[in-house]
Amino acid sequence: MTALLEIENLTIRLGGRTLVNDVSLRLDAGERLGLIGASGSGKSLTALAAIGLLPEGASVTGSIRFDGRELAGRSDRELAQVRGSRIGMVFQEPATALDPLMRVGAQIAGPVRRLTGATRSAAARRAVELAASVGLPDPEVLVRAYPHQLSGGQRQRVGIAIALAGGPDLLIADEPTTALDVTVQAEVLRLLDDLVRRRGTALLFISHDLAVVAQVARRVAVLADGRLREHGAVEQVLHHPRDPVTRAMLEAAWRTSWHAPAAQAAQPVVAESAQP
Repeated sequence: MTALLEIENLTIRLGGRTLVNDVSLRLDAGERLGLIGASGSGKSLTALAAIGLLPEGASVTGSIRFDGRELAGRSDRELAQVRGSRIGMVFQEPATALDPLMRVGAQIAGPVRRLTGATRSAAARRAVELAASVGLPDPEVLVRAYPHQLSGGQRQRVGIAIALAGGPDLLIADEPTTALDVTVQAEVLRLLDDLVRRRGTALLFISHDLAVVAQVARRVAVLADGRLREHGAVEQVLHHPRDPVTRAMLEAAWRTSWHAPAAQAAQPVVAESAQP
């Protein structure tokens, strides 16, 4: 069976440094994979390589196949045919991901027009529908607001709506709850859980937070210093790690994050997401 996303022997170099070293990952259609690692581990770079958004000057070797199509080495024009329409991305900081001078409805409608060919009026209607689908209140009114008029959680919901504009098969969420407080974080996680389940969308969820990943992913891969240290079912990797580097990282993370209020507040999602 062909994987939806298959990364083999991915190596990324920048400025004479090897930032990702021989990483291989597989994600099937409708599957959820968590990518865990500390800052600088290479997890975000791995995801950015899949959609051709690496920093200027970065070199890539290895293979990145999406739905059987090789993406490594493709031009930006070729990658643009996949980016948004087949692969959507939710970025870490919604305040900087959104244009402060553009109404949020226009920011959702723009990708709808570009990716689906909808008319201006049809795209505007679809923007309201997408705003409603991500739980934004009074979507007909909210689409006329500017980003600074929204809360952090509402801005992240707008970012998710934009990522869904083309009806992607894969959603990449790169630290989407890091900038949010505990209560809003739990709401956004529930939203992502619900959206990918209802749409059958595959999810690559990137985080440094074990409690967060455990809520939304079924399988997890651990990166450290640009290398893949361990991967497997969430329960196995988080509670019975085999790799000594993984074990040390997890023990430190459990002490600082698992017993924190954020983990406790979000525990119901763990039970819900663990269902087959």
